[in-house]
Amino acid sequence: MVIRTVLALAATLAGLTAARAQDYPTKPVTVVVPFAAGGPTDVAARIYGEFFSRTLGQQFVIENAAGAGGTTGAQRAARAAPDGYTIFVHNVAPHVAGPALYPSAQYDPVKNFEPIGTLAFAAHYIVVRKDLPATNLKEFIEFAKANPGKLNYGSAGGGSATHLACVLFGQQAGVNIVHVPYRGTGPALNDLVAGTLDFMCDQGLNMMGQYQGGTVRALAVAQATRFPGLPNVPTSAEAGLPGFEVSAATAMYAVAGTPKPAVAKLVETMKAAYKDPALRKRIEDLASEVPGPGQDTPDALGAFTVKEAARWNDAIKKGNIKAQ
Repeated sequence: MVIRTVLALAATLAGLTAARAQDYPTKPVTVVVPFAAGGPTDVAARIYGEFFSRTLGQQFVIENAAGAGGTTGAQRAARAAPDGYTIFVHNVAPHVAGPALYPSAQYDPVKNFEPIGTLAFAAHYIVVRKDLPATNLKEFIEFAKANPGKLNYGSAGGGSATHLACVLFGQQAGVNIVHVPYRGTGPALNDLVAGTLDFMCDQGLNMMGQYQGGTVRALAVAQATRFPGLPNVPTSAEAGLPGFEVSAATAMYAVAGTPKPAVAKLVETMKAAYKDPALRKRIEDLASEVPGPGQDTPDALGAFTVKEAARWNDAIKKGNIKAQ
């Protein structure tokens, strides 16, 4: 009798939990972003957060948890209750590279998170100070080889997308370059304009205004096709470094173990966001692209996350890269 009562109570509780998950969300949702407000990842998270709030009738509130190359925010999200009320938005490259660069990070970027969808893709550009004695990418690589260890590049900090992109550039171009970490891309770009830095591997959103104003020069975009907003900047392959393709992919994840109905609701809303003309324009105005067919599913993001983990962990190990 007691066993039957316990089983009946367990079934009732399970039914209530399932019902609550079906009704998700019934309260505000926290969106953890592991960077300071105002950067590309934060802006994309806010654009999608506004759409999710309107569509699902609950506020999706951004929580900026910056620090340690994004691992502070990742740990905050990974340790949250898997109930759908904490989700995580991060750039995939630093997300998967975080534990390799910061051994104290206590999370697995694949196992502790469930993919919802990619928010935007933004290519990186090789951007140099305006008075650097190289007019194209081939000349720049030759100049760097002739001056080993003398050219420096700025990034948003150890483990950031701008850091990792330049690590890969150095390895593929076969050049010895020096990393100068900053607390964000803004200060680094300011020093590039001032001539204190030699170059950066920056996203289009950050450098477009300076490029158009003539205060920096863009030598190549690290993707297979030219970006329509900057049609005069050649691809890395056109510029002489085929295979150097680095895209900053901003993605949304749920905490592993989140109820399937809640995950399904988030995925459904993400698919609706992709079709919203106003949202698409706002993302394109960030020099970014909304995922297209083949890139716009949780499975695609999951596969991309695993692939990127292998890619960046290999680059970190090969270069003996340490967080700075």
